[in-house]
Amino acid sequence: MGPYLGGGGMRPAVFLDRDGTIITSVHYLADPELVHLIDGSGRAMRALQSAGYALVVVSNQSAVGRGMLTVERLFEVHDAMCRQLAEDGVALDGFYFCPAVPATGDCTAIDHPDRKPAPGMLLRAAIDLDLDLSRSWMIGDMASDVLAGRNAGCMGSILVRTGLGLPEDLGELADVPIAADIMDAADMILAHDWPDPSGSAPATARIPAHDRGDPPPPF
Repeated sequence: MGPYLGGGGMRPAVFLDRDGTIITSVHYLADPELVHLIDGSGRAMRALQSAGYALVVVSNQSAVGRGMLTVERLFEVHDAMCRQLAEDGVALDGFYFCPAVPATGDCTAIDHPDRKPAPGMLLRAAIDLDLDLSRSWMIGDMASDVLAGRNAGCMGSILVRTGLGLPEDLGELADVPIAADIMDAADMILAHDWPDPSGSAPATARIPAHDRGDPPPPF
């Protein structure tokens, strides 16, 4: 049974990191002109939204806390991303950011309740948007993303390879599924929700080929 709730009630969500997951990574991104969607991001997010998931971006933005980026400029960057997503028919349900500057370089350490890997942004979104965390997912390119999903009580978290690169040794995260990109991650989520009707292995591609940008099948 899929996640869609036609009669109302708490919705599941897919929480998404921004840089390296939805858009290409730019160090301390402050220029809207440098916002570029990773190929397939919009189509993947549209498929998830069509399946009944709320789409919520949760982003660490220490550049704000460091004084390198104003909140106004941050939202200009965000608006540029949203305009590109809208071209694929996607409208975000929420955007949360944490401006706190980390105390250490350890991305697995919690030093602020909102900064990932802490779950604060996800927990706040769940309250604001009436989300069911137990049926929700987290997608990101860093260990802090996966841990934020775990710490929030999400059903699952998925790492993508489109960021700055994953370490060879994932340590305690070795069991986390790794996707090539957000399109692959969306396939994993949708296959989990709608397994093969025969009861055998889950389906591996729930996003139609034409929506993935693949060539149309021959007639």
